[in-house]
Amino acid sequence: MSVTVATDRTWEYHGYRAAEERLRESLCTLGNGYFATRGALPECAADDVHYPGTYAAGCYDRLTSHVAGRRVENEDLVNLPDWLPLRFRLTGGRWLTPDTATVLGHHQILHLDSGLLERRTRYGIGGGGALSVRQQRLVHMADPHLAALRTEFTAEGSSAAGELEIEAALDGNVTNAGVPRYRDLDGRHLTHVHTGTAAPGTVWLRCRTRTSDIRIGMAARLTARAPAEDAPEPSRAVQRLRLPLPPGRPVTVDKTVALHTSRDTAISDPLQAAVDRAGAAPDFRELLASHRTAWGLLWRRAELRVPGEAGRILRLHLFHVLQTLSPHTADLDVGVPARGLHGEAYRGHVFWDELFVLPYLNLHFPEVSRALLRYRHRRLDRARAAAREAGRKGAMYPWQSGTDGREESQRLHLNPRSGRWLPDHSHLQHHVGSAVAYNVVRYCEASGDTEFLHTAGAEMLLEIARFWADSATWDEQLGRHRIRGVVGPDEYHDAYPGADRPGLDDNTYTNVTAAWVLHRTLHLLRTLPEPRRRELAERTCLDDAEFDRWDTVSRTLHVPFHEGVISQFAGYGDLAELDWDGYRKTYGDIRRLDRILEAEGDTSNRYRASKQADVLMLGYLFAPAELRRLFARLGHRLDEGTWRRTVDHYLARTSHGSTLSGLVHGWVLARARRAEAWTFCQEALRGDIADVQGGTTGEGIHLGAMAGTLDLVQRGLTGMETRHGALWLDPVPLPELSAYEVCLRYRGHWGIRLRLERGQMEIAVPSSDRAPVDIRLPDRAVCVRPGRTCLLMLPE
Repeated sequence: MSVTVATDRTWEYHGYRAAEERLRESLCTLGNGYFATRGALPECAADDVHYPGTYAAGCYDRLTSHVAGRRVENEDLVNLPDWLPLRFRLTGGRWLTPDTATVLGHHQILHLDSGLLERRTRYGIGGGGALSVRQQRLVHMADPHLAALRTEFTAEGSSAAGELEIEAALDGNVTNAGVPRYRDLDGRHLTHVHTGTAAPGTVWLRCRTRTSDIRIGMAARLTARAPAEDAPEPSRAVQRLRLPLPPGRPVTVDKTVALHTSRDTAISDPLQAAVDRAGAAPDFRELLASHRTAWGLLWRRAELRVPGEAGRILRLHLFHVLQTLSPHTADLDVGVPARGLHGEAYRGHVFWDELFVLPYLNLHFPEVSRALLRYRHRRLDRARAAAREAGRKGAMYPWQSGTDGREESQRLHLNPRSGRWLPDHSHLQHHVGSAVAYNVVRYCEASGDTEFLHTAGAEMLLEIARFWADSATWDEQLGRHRIRGVVGPDEYHDAYPGADRPGLDDNTYTNVTAAWVLHRTLHLLRTLPEPRRRELAERTCLDDAEFDRWDTVSRTLHVPFHEGVISQFAGYGDLAELDWDGYRKTYGDIRRLDRILEAEGDTSNRYRASKQADVLMLGYLFAPAELRRLFARLGHRLDEGTWRRTVDHYLARTSHGSTLSGLVHGWVLARARRAEAWTFCQEALRGDIADVQGGTTGEGIHLGAMAGTLDLVQRGLTGMETRHGALWLDPVPLPELSAYEVCLRYRGHWGIRLRLERGQMEIAVPSSDRAPVDIRLPDRAVCVRPGRTCLLMLPE
């Protein structure tokens, strides 16, 4: 039997179950922002149960495969050489694994406070004896190129004593094979694999990626009471040793690993850098001490205190966000990988998930947010080129991005239910550009980084606004501008029923966010310092006539309605209603309703059915007052009744086929002060730990949903906005999360504490030479000076 136990400091699994291994491996991944390694057992090779994987941020490779009679090109986050392998046996016996030997006990502990993965396993040897194995693993948070594995073996009983044989390796014979539906595609990304010995006890492996030609160097130092014997094999750097195993006395083996790639700075050769680093690394105890110190500093900056089960899950979510996007990320040219560095789903690509991640980072690690936005800015020329190829001005950012910013969305996808490869039109989700613009604005509001706003930020906003203005066409009959041929966040609808071409017209989310981008860009350009505005205009060939068009389009984009609610897109109201009860009765889990319908020979394009929040995303991005102002600018009165009817309409017609859907619905319903909010908040909290999407978490965690739950507490429940140089607060009374504490970094203030409990909010600003913090609530304004604490009573 398997049991999961969570505390404020640990995440634990008791018992071994092969069916749960992929999920555990994802949730027990260790990383440091530079690279991460899945929580696989070191004695187990990749098979149908186990999948060890190591991924370095931004390390992609592009291959071409033949699928369904077509050439398909895909860029993937590369599964790097496996540094974990360490297998063992009593001399003359079989190699021990949980799948081939008797397991008397198995316990995995993920220590969240110290970033340490511990496992304890007792293998039955026969004759009443047992071999006890205790391992501690870390991916170093202070030195992002180091990892270490300590293994202690203890013989229990005379039948387990004797001699222990150990084999450790660096394995370059790995592929990208962690996602079953991708297995028809070429996944062998590593080539020119060579191994060798650097010094006694140290071996190395070097290789390169097949097309991106990234060179990879890895070195491993094995430390034990007896010397290791090097035994190189093709594509594997192998070390073997034999150790006497007396009864009751532990025997320890330490494996210290260094990883470098040719993408790194301040090195000349990745292999030499790895060999030097492995050789100079301190012993395990010293590595663990510095690793714990680094994690302690992270936890202090990212402090979030929520009582109960929700708090324990949030701490796990925060742990995985920090492992994927740590301060080390600020030195890298990478984006936000939608599935973390935890697996190969979505090919490690960058989507719009930064929309759910950066709002949290902005108030804790703004230097990381800035770096992630710089990733987008470096690819602005590619986005301009994509717009030109589509016959548009400005910049068209890709729905999926990887190394160089080209569109990485697949053009075919496999429906596992029907076995058919189908056209994929997700590249028509041009609203990703609005997400980039939104993140630029929110980052600059939270950080006060006017230098970025006036330079790279202004340039991105300008080109995204230019794209939207040029995409809008005037409809004489409507007397409105329209944006045609797009796909919205819903993704179930990519064409009109029976249409011979993909795309929909006037997706409300797309049009409203485009109007917001145009309006905010106009305001920014008009308030830029005159020399900077002139410089930007000259570089981008901007003229005042564009300003007039942007202003007109931002006021006249079409927002469709039907039956007194906001339509998801033009013509949505003409679609058929689905027999929701019938489908739930027949299939049970209908989160991926699109796959069910396609397997039946039908299509979700015919129905009022959504995969995830689409129109309701507007209530996630914008506070109620700002959303009302946006609709007023577009000529519509968005009163509370219309919004409530809209929420109810889509709530009844959404299958929640994305982990982001529960998050958005929980956020929106909490602001509407609905009892149902907690149900969706729980769905968001449990999305990965319970694998609610049915096996997807084993392919990589859902980073946007994890970060979004943190932001739900940080901004959603506090009603926090950062605008006009002030912190605006409008707390939401959600009974199930009524007590919490967050620690923020805001405009140069480190460690502002917001604590809410029993109808009151305490705001503490640490001592500094910074200006006072301006706090705005719906019914009052206060100014909190550094070194002071303010206690505010909240209305019931």
